[in-house]
Amino acid sequence: MENKITYEYLVENGLILFETIIGSQAYGTQTPTSDIDKKFVYILPMDIILGTGYVEQINVNKDFTGWEIKRFLELMGTNNPTVLELLNSPEDCIISKNPLFDLILEHKEEFITKSCKDSFGGYARQQIKKAKGLNKKQNWEQDKVVRKDLLDFCYVLQGAKTIPWRIWNKNGKKSQKYDEKFIGAINIPHAKDVYGLYYDGLGYKGLVNTGHEDEDGNINYGISNQLRLSSIPKEEKSICTIVYNKDGYSEHCKDFKEYQEWLQNRNEARYVETQEHGQKIDGKNMMHCMRLIRMATEIGEGKGIQVRRSDREYLLSIRRGEIELDSLIQEADKAIENMDLIFEKANLPNKVDKDLVNNLLVSIHTEFYGLNLPRVRKRM
Repeated sequence: MENKITYEYLVENGLILFETIIGSQAYGTQTPTSDIDKKFVYILPMDIILGTGYVEQINVNKDFTGWEIKRFLELMGTNNPTVLELLNSPEDCIISKNPLFDLILEHKEEFITKSCKDSFGGYARQQIKKAKGLNKKQNWEQDKVVRKDLLDFCYVLQGAKTIPWRIWNKNGKKSQKYDEKFIGAINIPHAKDVYGLYYDGLGYKGLVNTGHEDEDGNINYGISNQLRLSSIPKEEKSICTIVYNKDGYSEHCKDFKEYQEWLQNRNEARYVETQEHGQKIDGKNMMHCMRLIRMATEIGEGKGIQVRRSDREYLLSIRRGEIELDSLIQEADKAIENMDLIFEKANLPNKVDKDLVNNLLVSIHTEFYGLNLPRVRKRM
């Protein structure tokens, strides 16, 4: 039985309790390129409920997901933003509704608690973090950042100052004072990441690089974060002393790898949109951030869950990048502080009553399966 639990099977057997359009279409913030996201709630056949083949969630595709009624009610008990929004879907978004689902809708206000501050607000904070991280990556993109090598993190000591190795070793616009292929390095005793450099035109003293040559003798930078050390005769004089920012180079390698992964996985349409309006943010993330903060604030003020947004033009202006990132993040931070204060004074229960979830599930199962259940005496 488990293998045949598909969306089509649920529809054919009348097992869909509720189906609705969610996301930007429900908020009223859709654009011509917006996808249509849908969610549904279903109930399993009795033999599966009584057996071991329980299927709590069905993913039809990335934009279409359903929850079994038990799982749906469990998520409602945690004030999950997505399921609470579904429960408050605008009428023009509802595709189908079994009359049994009204048993839940009649109690939807009882699922609004102070925990919404953490569920809605917590997700908003995640969006701010994403926006700041994306800002960093798109700054890299804008600056055309290239992969650096170890020598970009070496500095020549001169008195109480340091000079970047690339600048110190520069001789005119293109040439170098010392050919890097013929430079050797040794550790300076008792000085972490400090090295003496020596030069020999024959090149027998080794290289200052990240450590590997290919079959043609070319140096491959970026394979290691270690300097290649040489054996230097005692009578040799060093050309300079350098300090190597090993941690900085390691961090650069980590960031650059993360940047490359982002380039491969980014949402191209959203990225192009941000580039067009000159902002260094993912406008969709920040739009959802402010929407969530405002919805949570409305909940704390006793206005309920307002899915269809009366502030759609403001939210769309964020998506279009008409508000500077720094001022937007400052506004979001202040709005979160205000939201926290409102919830401290809110006349709401702290959390959802567990008996409410249990009783609704029992009632729906009883009605749907046509059960004649005996009364169970309340446990002491």
